[in-house]
Amino acid sequence: MWGLCGGSGGAAYRTVVDTTGPAYSCSCPSRKFPCKHALGLLLLRASDDAAFRPGEPPDWAAAWVGARRGRAAKEGGPATGGEAARGPADPAAARKRAERRAERVTGGAQELEQRLADLLRGGLAATDRAEYGLWEETAARMVDAQAPGLAARVRELGAITGSGPGWPARLLEECGLLHLLDTAWLGRERLPDPLAATVRTRVGLPVSPEGAPVRDHWLVLAQYDTPDGRIVARRIWLYGRESGRTALLLSFGAAGRSPAPALPVGATIDAELTPYPGGGQLRAELGEQFGTLAPAGPPPGIAASAAPAVYGDALREDPWLDARPVTLRDVIPVPVKDGWQLADAHADSALPIAPAAVSRPGLWKLVALSGGGPVTVFGEIGHRGFDPFAAWDPVQAEEGGGAPGGSIVPLV
Repeated sequence: MWGLCGGSGGAAYRTVVDTTGPAYSCSCPSRKFPCKHALGLLLLRASDDAAFRPGEPPDWAAAWVGARRGRAAKEGGPATGGEAARGPADPAAARKRAERRAERVTGGAQELEQRLADLLRGGLAATDRAEYGLWEETAARMVDAQAPGLAARVRELGAITGSGPGWPARLLEECGLLHLLDTAWLGRERLPDPLAATVRTRVGLPVSPEGAPVRDHWLVLAQYDTPDGRIVARRIWLYGRESGRTALLLSFGAAGRSPAPALPVGATIDAELTPYPGGGQLRAELGEQFGTLAPAGPPPGIAASAAPAVYGDALREDPWLDARPVTLRDVIPVPVKDGWQLADAHADSALPIAPAAVSRPGLWKLVALSGGGPVTVFGEIGHRGFDPFAAWDPVQAEEGGGAPGGSIVPLV
């Protein structure tokens, strides 16, 4: 693949990628390899294949590819291939790279601990006078330490002081969680394997799915996109009919481009999912798909009073978990003084609806579906309340239309 990228100078940068290597070349002065122009070319190909068309490479791209293949032939590579013969990855070299990165992350965690100690020694009340740039500088240090998970949490700290009344309590809460993550990383050798895997994920180290794929009939419960810095994160919640498992498909795309895959809410797919490691982790990778089945009804639900216990149990396996997916049965959206809540239709209990959900149009969809009566709702329960993602139409259920239990209505 090849292309031209406009830079700060007058001439466009010439970028070419040989995917059989992979190998890259660019006329930009960057000392990083691959440079951002080569990565952008690969990302464009991955997200929008229609933007490319076959053709003869220009002289500068053809000369580079020819030189590479000539060197490969001299080194004993295949005569027609674009890459010299490659053996299996060197496990010793891979282990050394992992150890070097772990050392950098450890240095970043130790520096962050000192920053938190200084913050608390000076008092949280003085934090609102600190400029956001100080937090950005600390976050940049965590990026240099190759700990993007720590960097993201530091940036959240910088935004809390301007989040309105009650910010000191929220700041103390987030500082405690960040201190807990630092401590867990520094003592990860003493942790159980599932929790250690969770810590590596929270710090930002890359992980791959592992274990045997699980084939099931997966009901698509919800799909929504959220901005995550300069990229867009897509979350798709699935429920396995036979296994009874709930799984999360997480993908990312460049700003302005939709991530993949996209699955219609309410559909049921026959597919394999491979789980990711970690205690209490629900994330999985979508594997082979075997077809789409007829719509199905909601998964088994629980009472509103039982939802907090589900979240509490999950926190034992992942203390940094913001929320846990649950399906609530027979709940009624009810307005209260400070917002909304989901009241149990058969008991004297209720769950507050998360503040983030109150401002979304989906709440009024839920109110309209309920009409003052009980509904089944899927969403996430967390320490700030319940965030509804989808509900089932009780009218269709009574009339026998659509799937058993009524058709699903997205709320996000």
